[in-house]
Amino acid sequence: MASDAHRAIETVWRMEAARLIAGLTGLVRDLGLAEELAQDALVAALEQWPESGVPRNPGAWLMTVAKRRAIDLLRRQERYARKLTEIGRELAEPGAEDEPPGLDEIEDDLLRLVFTACHPVLSTEARVALTLRMLGGLSTDEIARAFLVPEPTVAQRIVRAKRTLADKQVPFEVPRGEELAGRLSSVLEVIYLIFNEGYSATAGDDWMRPGLCADALRLGRVLAGLMPKEPEVHGLVALMEIQASRAAARVGPSGEPILLLEQNRSRWDRLLVRRGLDALQRAEDLDGELGPYVLQAAIAACHARALTAEETDWRAIATLYEALARMSRSPVVELNRAVALAMAYGPAVGLELVDQLVDEPALKGYHLLPSVRGDLLVKLGRPDEARAEFERAAVMTRNSRERALLRERAAAC
Repeated sequence: MASDAHRAIETVWRMEAARLIAGLTGLVRDLGLAEELAQDALVAALEQWPESGVPRNPGAWLMTVAKRRAIDLLRRQERYARKLTEIGRELAEPGAEDEPPGLDEIEDDLLRLVFTACHPVLSTEARVALTLRMLGGLSTDEIARAFLVPEPTVAQRIVRAKRTLADKQVPFEVPRGEELAGRLSSVLEVIYLIFNEGYSATAGDDWMRPGLCADALRLGRVLAGLMPKEPEVHGLVALMEIQASRAAARVGPSGEPILLLEQNRSRWDRLLVRRGLDALQRAEDLDGELGPYVLQAAIAACHARALTAEETDWRAIATLYEALARMSRSPVVELNRAVALAMAYGPAVGLELVDQLVDEPALKGYHLLPSVRGDLLVKLGRPDEARAEFERAAVMTRNSRERALLRERAAAC
């Protein structure tokens, strides 16, 4: 049936798009052109597969069609001689349509695509959109709905990103030496931002967007397979695995948020917890100083190992946050450290640190600052002040679920 073929094509596209675009970019050295060729191959599949059936190796079929389109294009542009020989040799081999490229070739091209899509020359928003498009296989419409922005805005970001990469002549390669560390941090930041937006949506009517969490986790796992010697990659994967394990317990029957200490931990996905702990162990077994993602994963692991909220080792968490704060110099990390100190040593200790952050410019408009302060004031028996803080936080947040929760907490004071 045509509908079955279309579903199969959608599944294959999600699985193969990144490899297809990566391989084509390696050939034509133009990210925008590679995507156009991949889309042409997808159109060919939509036209042919409902009649002919899904081929035995759909990924190789798509690559073969796209390479043939690349040859035609290079011929028209009269700069095909070297590329024609390179691509044509592969197509001349018997059974080329059924034989996928070698694993090493696919992995090399995928890794180049990761570093190209997340290049620091692009804005953060452009990197996120391009990564989800090229590596996540999401359509422009899906990205727009996930981040609650108009579809034309996402389309413009992607077009501008590809144009910028071309104008700046960003090479399709994995950086080496000292440059690798800086570029890798950009890649990890993009995946981290995608996951966080799915885990705690900044705006809209949903507390979580599980699809974004799944996309980020898949990208992280791919990156860990491509860069097995990088502890921060494993650290980020560990963090996401453990955080994702709580998804079913974070949302109530009506979609309302359930905070960490109130969650039913029997609903945590123990398989994801185990995967996260294994990834953390791999990160810790590699040489070098523990980085910010490994430290965050270690904090998440403290929660994951506690079968009840009361068993949580808050002193260990406070120590880990102290190490993270020294490394990142982030006021958000300091706010989280204040929570850990309050749980370990009492709310007065935590409030003292929170009060030092009240005038921090980076936290102006950050709704979790008054939310945390309100929680500590409740524990210290100061309900009037706490109510004012919760009301202030409710005004600041753009997520309707979180706003309702904060107003409930204000009313309870």
